[in-house]
This record gives sequence, structure tokens and C-alpha cells, in this order.
Amino acid sequence: MASIPAAARTLTSRAPEATFALGGRLAAVARPGDLLCLWGDLGAGKTIFAKGFARGIGVEGTVSSPSFILMAEYPARLRLFHLDLYRLSNATEAVLGGLLDERQAEGVTLVEWPDRLGPTLPAERLDVQIEGTGDEPRSIRLVAGAPDLERYLEAAGR
Repeated sequence: MASIPAAARTLTSRAPEATFALGGRLAAVARPGDLLCLWGDLGAGKTIFAKGFARGIGVEGTVSSPSFILMAEYPARLRLFHLDLYRLSNATEAVLGGLLDERQAEGVTLVEWPDRLGPTLPAERLDVQIEGTGDEPRSIRLVAGAPDLERYLEAAGR
């Protein structure tokens, strides 16, 4: 049986504020158990997107990249789990480090550097693929890995 192709949408962000705003728009349709994987080079804007998503879901206070602590957890409309796996080499380190657990089914999880999860990365996720660095505009491709996640593509706007 052939797999169903994922639905996708590509947008252009001309400034960090636009990337932040996109995160906020997507947060409006977040549901418990959602997984968003943030792909992109260093400096692409993954953390800017995460900050906008956090604000949109109701996180108060400062949100920063959890590069050194690996995971930050924030109370909000839905509990937000923000993981940065840059310092890990593989999925075993994430599992043994307690970064993936059943609590995330009740909240929303954002993962920076999801490639570190390798084959354990669930197919049912929203991929946020950010291309570009520095002062150049960003191409942001949203890929819904399940029909239910297509609500994010609709929430993205133009």
C-alpha cells in the first residue's frame, strides 16, 4: 500500500518579527500531543519561531534556547516542552536523558535539531523547515505528517 503524501505549504519570512508572528499563528491551533520539529542551520530562526509559538500558546516570561539544559518546560494553555537536541549525537541519549516521556502527550513539544532522533522520530509531526541565515529572507516550509496536522497549514496564513 502506498503512503499518502504529506501536505505542505511554503512561506517567506522577510524579518525575525515575521518568523515570530508565524509561530504565534500556529500556536493558536495547537492541541495536546502535537509535535513540531524545527529544522534549519544555526542562525536560521528556529528559536525565534519557538518564542513566537510560546507567546501564542500563552507562555509568560522569557523563552530562550534550551541548548545547555536540553529541555525547557513552560506552563501555558497547553504545557510547552521545548527541546534543543544540538548537543546530542543520537536518540539513545535523548531517551536515556529523560527528554522524551508520556507527559508530552498532554502538551505540545517543539524540537530543535530533530535529526538527532533518527528513526525514532514519529511520522505524525509538523516539520517546520527554515532555510536561510543572516539578514536574508527565510523560506519556511511547513509539512504536515498527518491529515490532522494540516490545520497548521491553514493557520499559517499568507
